[in-house]
Amino acid sequence: MTGSEVSPSFRLAYVPGVTPSKWVRIWNERLPDVPLTLLAVSPAEALDVLRGGGADAGFVRLPVDGMDLSAIPLYAETTVVVVPKDHVVAAVDEVSAEDLADDIVLHPLDDTLGWDRPPGQPAIERPATTADAIELVAAGVGLLVVPQSLARLHHRKDLTYRPVTDAPESRVALSWPENRTTDLVEDFIGIVRGRTVNSSRGRSPDQAQTQDQSKGKRPEKSGAQRKPAAGKTSGKGSRSGSGGPKGAKSAKGTKRGKPRRRS
Repeated sequence: MTGSEVSPSFRLAYVPGVTPSKWVRIWNERLPDVPLTLLAVSPAEALDVLRGGGADAGFVRLPVDGMDLSAIPLYAETTVVVVPKDHVVAAVDEVSAEDLADDIVLHPLDDTLGWDRPPGQPAIERPATTADAIELVAAGVGLLVVPQSLARLHHRKDLTYRPVTDAPESRVALSWPENRTTDLVEDFIGIVRGRTVNSSRGRSPDQAQTQDQSKGKRPEKSGAQRKPAAGKTSGKGSRSGSGGPKGAKSAKGTKRGKPRRRS
């Protein structure tokens, strides 16, 4: 190796609530000589990290603004309300935003749901973070509506959560800078989309070197149309696929009941 050569590596950013472990495991199996570094970022800074070159790709929450970033939507999460275990909401399977009209609903500054108008009664001040809001819910100050993955991330024994049927959904996507769609980015896209190691865009290191030398060109871009293999999903839908977390949006099968108010 000459002094000008740099060992390849891949930097992957991810926002709170996203669990990239499955995709990281597949990466390590397929490209053991290319280390993958995880970078935890807040939703507010995720896009700037990608634009600034701090990460090669990242799991972010939509929308992704601007034309300089590419994004593949992966799944939509169930939205839930976090409540104390002795709250009336804990007695039902699910609620609507209207059911929360008489409660104080906290709206942290790092909210990811993009409400036009949050449900319930506003608190005097907005908490700085979701973690701060969870502490206030535990103290009996109010309730909190968040993606289910964040409710799980900040789990406490004295709190529980229930789905909110008509709340906005938070959608998770894989994003990367359009002008830095490298071969390693293409490899990671293939992993996230469920391509096999023998796919032309799901290459092992040896295959990648052989293909690049024989063809003298980069693999085709991820936006090209490609019929998915039998039993595989394309990864473009908003519902949870094989790589989506357990909190991803699925068909509704729970019964809904409106909680009775405290007297």
